[in-house]
Amino acid sequence: MSRTRGIAVLLTAAALIAGAGSAVHGARGAQAAGSSPVRLVSSVAAKAVVEALAPAFERTAKQTVTPVFGIAAELKAKVEAGEPFDVAILTAPLLDDLIAKGIVDKTSRAVVARSGLGLMIKAGAPKPDVSSVAAFERTLRAARTITYVATGASGIAFVATLEKLGLAGVVKAKTKTAASGDEVNANITSGAADLAVLPVSEILPVRGAELGGTFPPEIQSYVVMTAGVNARSPRAAAARDFVAFLMNTANTPVIKTHGMER
Repeated sequence: MSRTRGIAVLLTAAALIAGAGSAVHGARGAQAAGSSPVRLVSSVAAKAVVEALAPAFERTAKQTVTPVFGIAAELKAKVEAGEPFDVAILTAPLLDDLIAKGIVDKTSRAVVARSGLGLMIKAGAPKPDVSSVAAFERTLRAARTITYVATGASGIAFVATLEKLGLAGVVKAKTKTAASGDEVNANITSGAADLAVLPVSEILPVRGAELGGTFPPEIQSYVVMTAGVNARSPRAAAARDFVAFLMNTANTPVIKTHGMER
């Protein structure tokens, strides 16, 4: 073999080895990029917080999160029926029931944040007086139409408050119940209702509407968002990492900005 031919063979072999190495690296990169996302089922009360924090988690953890938002009770029913999920963020009683049934790992339970109830009004409308319980009662009596999600945690808490104040009958006559938060939002922005009851975290993001005020402290109720990991999740490690990220105290300012507190 001539010296020139020998050098050519060596160069060809080196190129093949380098190409093989690049192919392996590319395959690993493609595998990481294509890893299964963490599937999250979350109450809409935590939607603004999740949407604000998930991108940062995805960048740092190199792990995507696929969220599904809805009414907590409806999501729980779907999970119990076999809906696939890795992380659930629901009201505390609902999540605790899933833990009791062995669906959620009890060691993963974490209280993410809570949001108080507020009155939503159409953008630019006069602010209702909620400076005291008496003023709050007058505001409800004077309202033309009040809308809320009857099956939602906020709606259930609102009805309990009305019963406590002796206003259940008064408000029922002017109630426009809704099947979802989106329907409540539409009732306000369209003018079909002049007051809505939702967690503050659900009111702040709504375009064409604004927070009219929060319930007075004496009658305030909180929707507590609690996270847990599916006891049989194949992505349990990534799911736990996501919950830990939400719980990081460095994210508390973001949580407060979106109408929640710890």
